[in-house]
Amino acid sequence: MEMNENSRRSFLKQIGAASALALTAANAEALPSSAIPPQAQQASPAPGQSSQAATRPARMAWWHQAKFGMFIHWGLYSVIGQHEWAKEVEGIPIPQYELLAKQFNPKPNAAREWARLAKRAGQKYMVMTTKHHEGFCHWDTTLTDYCAPKQGPGRDLVREFVDAARAEGLRVGFYYSLMDWHHPDGAICKTDEAARRRFVDYTHGLIRELMTNYGKIDVLWYDVSWPLTAAGWESERMNQMVFELQPDIIVNNRNGLEGDFATPEQRIQAADAGRAWETCMTLNDSWGFNRFDDAWKTPKTIVGNLATCARGGGNYLLNIGPEPDGSIPKESVTVLEAVGRWLETNGKAIYETERSSLEASVNANYTRRGNTFYIHQQFWPGHTPAAEATGFFKPEAVIAIGGLKPKALAARLLKTGQSIPFTQDEFTFRLTELPLEAPDQPATVIEVECDGEPIIDHEAMRALWPRYRVGVS
Repeated sequence: MEMNENSRRSFLKQIGAASALALTAANAEALPSSAIPPQAQQASPAPGQSSQAATRPARMAWWHQAKFGMFIHWGLYSVIGQHEWAKEVEGIPIPQYELLAKQFNPKPNAAREWARLAKRAGQKYMVMTTKHHEGFCHWDTTLTDYCAPKQGPGRDLVREFVDAARAEGLRVGFYYSLMDWHHPDGAICKTDEAARRRFVDYTHGLIRELMTNYGKIDVLWYDVSWPLTAAGWESERMNQMVFELQPDIIVNNRNGLEGDFATPEQRIQAADAGRAWETCMTLNDSWGFNRFDDAWKTPKTIVGNLATCARGGGNYLLNIGPEPDGSIPKESVTVLEAVGRWLETNGKAIYETERSSLEASVNANYTRRGNTFYIHQQFWPGHTPAAEATGFFKPEAVIAIGGLKPKALAARLLKTGQSIPFTQDEFTFRLTELPLEAPDQPATVIEVECDGEPIIDHEAMRALWPRYRVGVS
C-alpha cells in the first residue's frame, strides 16, 4: 500500500488531517469555490448520505460477523520486488516504469491460490488492489490502455479474482487508489480546474466500470485522496453513483467522507462506540511483494491482533503481497495456515463476538459474546514456585482474574471441551486444576459463561481489598 513505515505514518497523518478537514467548510483548500461544482459545495448532509446511514446496519451485518479478511497488494511493483511505493521512493521515470507493464505476466488464475488460502486461514472476505498508486488497472477498462488486458497479462485479472473469491464462498472487495502517479492530470488537478475536471471524470469512470462489470461487490476500499479534497473529488457524487450501482455495498472513509467504517493502518485503534472500524496490517513490513523483507509476524502475533480487534468490535484485514507470477510467499502461507488451524477450534471466540469493555492483560486477551467471555491465554502459567508457599496457586495450574463481575456459571477449554473447576469471590476468579502444559497454540482459549455481561474492574476492587497492618500481617 505505502512507503517505508516512518514516511508512511507521516504521510497518513497529513492525509488524515486533510480528510478530517474535508468534512468542514474549512476544507476549500487550493480550489477556488468557482472551480468546485455546486453539488460538491453543499454544507448539509446529502440525501445520499442519509439513505446510506439508514441502510448501514443491514448492509454491514455480514461484515461485523466476519471479523477477518485478506488484503492483496499486487501490481507492476511486484516485478521490482522492493515495496509497492518503489516508483516514488526510488524516483523511477514513468517511461521506465511503464516497461514493467509488458514484463508483468502472471500465471493463469493465480487468484485461486489466494482464495483457497484465505478459506484455510478462516478469512471471510478478500480485498484486492484493482488500481494502486502506480495507476495500472487490473481490469478490462475502456478508459486507458495502461491495463492488464492490453499489456503483459493479456486478460482481466479482476475477473479472475472475483471468480476465485466467489468459488470459495468469500465476499468480494475492491481496493481503488484515488492518487495516481501515472495519469498526466494526477498532480496538476489540484490547481488546474480543466485538469481536475478531466481527472475526476476519468476516476469516476473507472469506478463506474468496477461497480458495473463484476456482479455484486461487497466492499469498496478507497485509498489516498491526494491531491484533492472530498469536494475536489466530488466524493458525494462518487459515492452516490456507487450506491446506485451496488445498493448493498459498504465503503470506507478514504475518499474524504465518513464512509461506513474507519481504517486505522498498521495499528489497532478502536473507533468510538457505534462506529465500525477495520485495522489493515501487513504480514511483514511491506504491502507489495518485497523479496528482502523478512520481518514476518508470527501466528501468535496474528492471533493476538485478531483477538484485540474483535474485543474492540473491529475487523482485521491482513495483507499478502503475491510475487510477480501471483504465487504467495511461502512464509505467508505458513503463518496463515497456522492461524486457520487455530480458528477451526477457536473461531467461536472471534466470529460474531461483540465490542466489550474488557481490557487485555500481559498474559491474556479477552473477547465477548453476550454473557460469555473468552480468555485467550497467550502465556500459559504452568507450574509456579509460588505454589509451594501459598494455596492461592493450588491445585495447579491456576489462571486467576481479579475483579471479575458478575457471577461465573461454567468454564471449559475450547480445544478439548473439558470443564474447568473454578472458585470466585468478590475479588478473584480462579480457574484451577489446569494442565501444566498449554493445551493449544498459539493461544489457549477458555470459555466462561456468566449470569450477566462480564466486566473486569481492578480499580473498583482496589478500594475494597481487605488490608491489615503496616508490617507483615
